[in-house]
Amino acid sequence: MGNFFEQFYDTFIVKSRWMWLLQGLGNTMLITVFAVILGMLLGFLIAIVRTTHDKTGKLVIPNLICRVYLTVIRGTPVVVQLLIIYFVVFASVPINKIFVAILAFGLNSAAYVAEIVRSGIMSIDNGQFEAGASLGLNYAKTMLFIILPQAFKNILPALANEFIVLLKETSVAGYIAIQDLTKGGDQIRSDTYNAFLPLLAVAAIYLVIVMFLTYLVSRLERRLAKNDRR
Repeated sequence: MGNFFEQFYDTFIVKSRWMWLLQGLGNTMLITVFAVILGMLLGFLIAIVRTTHDKTGKLVIPNLICRVYLTVIRGTPVVVQLLIIYFVVFASVPINKIFVAILAFGLNSAAYVAEIVRSGIMSIDNGQFEAGASLGLNYAKTMLFIILPQAFKNILPALANEFIVLLKETSVAGYIAIQDLTKGGDQIRSDTYNAFLPLLAVAAIYLVIVMFLTYLVSRLERRLAKNDRR
């Protein structure tokens, strides 16, 4: 036991190496939150374009663009997308790496959010569109005021789970030398030549965050189920 505490002290306390984990956690959460916002906004837009085309036959060209986007993003690894955006798209531009990570993970998440939202919209009965028309609402207003609120309630747990998935995906941000949580643990490992404790600490931090978010999602699902029974 004494040997463990000595290793713990040498790994995290000496030279305040624990700060690498703290700074990495801050960057990880920053990337995750803003990537989620970007993914939600773009995902909802793509979903509306695709469902509008499916239901009305309009927006042919935008729908084609969205389908190509979804195929490419969902068919390639997120780490490859991150590297392409940083080393190819912004190769000759001095740009903040955090912004690049937010952009890459947000664009990736948008593809999955779009399909979640589209499935939610398509699950709403067509009678709701007819009800909107009977109230004198056009398609856009029916979608905004009648369809989307119902769809959003149905897909909210799935969107929350996407947030959890995105949090874990950001662990590859270190590929472009971002000081994220995983990179912080790796720096401690390279400095101390001790892989067990720093990597265990990184895994434990991710696990605690994911368990907390999972708990919130489960509470959300129970509350929504309770409201549906009323």
